[in-house]
Amino acid sequence: MHGAGVEVERLRKVFGKKTAVEEVSFAVELGAVVGLLGPNGAGKTTVVNCLSTLLPMDGGRASVAGHDVADDPAGVRASIALTGQFAAVDDVLTGRQNLVLFGRLLKLDRRAAAARAEELLTRFGLSDAADQPVRSYSGGMRRRLDLAASLVVKRPVIFLDEPTTGLDPAGRQEMWEVVAGLREEGATLLLTTQYLEEADRLADRIVLVDHGKVIAEGTPGELKRQVGGQVCEVRAEPREQALRALRERLAEVSETGGVITVRGADTGTLAEVVRVLAGAGVETDDIRLRRPTLDEVFFTLTGHRSKEEVGS
Repeated sequence: MHGAGVEVERLRKVFGKKTAVEEVSFAVELGAVVGLLGPNGAGKTTVVNCLSTLLPMDGGRASVAGHDVADDPAGVRASIALTGQFAAVDDVLTGRQNLVLFGRLLKLDRRAAAARAEELLTRFGLSDAADQPVRSYSGGMRRRLDLAASLVVKRPVIFLDEPTTGLDPAGRQEMWEVVAGLREEGATLLLTTQYLEEADRLADRIVLVDHGKVIAEGTPGELKRQVGGQVCEVRAEPREQALRALRERLAEVSETGGVITVRGADTGTLAEVVRVLAGAGVETDDIRLRRPTLDEVFFTLTGHRSKEEVGS
């Protein structure tokens, strides 16, 4: 793992009799964005809390920016920016006052704190609201301010723990643009998320976690190929009759929103589907092959839908 901004080897964390994280290993290379993807309760936040020294590890080892998490926690804290799931900014203060306060707490003098606040307000699109109390901010504005506050002093490694959870689509889009900007600047980022689209769009590599274990790792494209084969989508009427006929002859057949899906398909599957439906007296309206989505990878590997698909 030489050259990694973050190295994690067999990380373990236990709460009482519950093992929250078990033998988790992965690396985040310098300048890369790694998405720690998994359902609620998978152990993602626990991993981040261990790496940022908020929780002690119960096994394994980890280093951040070359600092051992157990042996040099002060070095780790001096090397990271952390944006948690819940905003750390003060609702009563203005956006500018919040950033100046963080700067002063981080030992910047008044002039330097004010200059850095102005720079961050501009960068995160908050200049127009800089002197308004944070309680008047939208969810997306608040999250952008929270991220800005974590970057008052520049750090080589940034942890973003579910930065868009609870935001509306516009707020999520705003945060994605901010994260994409950090990525372009060469930041080393570990991003935890429940949103497949977010991981697919922002991450160079994805570490898929479920029940405290890493169950898959790779680029979004590599994970999609792990499912095996393509996906055949069919629209046919009567739909229930079509579904029944296909399930009798083919494996991995499901139906969502009026579309029948056959997983693990190839070009031969198309011909088989048409033949089966014709034999059942069902008319095929539309049929096509496509690559699996990241959500289908998620479902195949974890056995349940992502928050994103359930929400839709």
